[in-house]
Amino acid sequence: MDIDYRQAFDLAPVGLALSRNRTMIDCNQQLCDMFGATKDQLVGQSFQVLYPSADEFERLGARMAPLLNRNGTYADDRIMKRLDGRFKGETFWCHVSGRALNPSAPHEAGIWTFEDLSALRPVRAELTPREREVAAYLMQGQTSKQIGKTLEISHRTVEIYRARLMRKYKASTTADLVHKLMAG
Repeated sequence: MDIDYRQAFDLAPVGLALSRNRTMIDCNQQLCDMFGATKDQLVGQSFQVLYPSADEFERLGARMAPLLNRNGTYADDRIMKRLDGRFKGETFWCHVSGRALNPSAPHEAGIWTFEDLSALRPVRAELTPREREVAAYLMQGQTSKQIGKTLEISHRTVEIYRARLMRKYKASTTADLVHKLMAG
């Protein structure tokens, strides 16, 4: 039996996008539904339209390039935003994983999966772009020093952001904060 790869792509249970230089060249309906957009609104657009801010898009792209260079793959949980529809502008946690088709030029071409985590982890507090980044790394179990190194900021600055997150989520310890972030 022949496999219809186009049909498999279109009907995949996760959002899928093919990219060239961080621009979507194709996507499936699941991705469109997740972001509240039509295929025409996504194909030909930079992935930047799916991020809460242009700064987050740029910083994440710079951080993921060396990892894509190393083994050709990258994955993380991050806050993304809905593009259109009744939830326009809403932020949500999303698991993103991808593979560079050419690891020596990681943004040249790739395939990316997107899984909406909002049912498991709703966003319950307004967070700044840096708070979103720190929260994502805290949920991965990273220390302030590890997060600081990754984000190229001091570990003391990370601790300030962690303290802000603890206030916003009314958490008494980092473990409590991580639990509340995971629960939404």
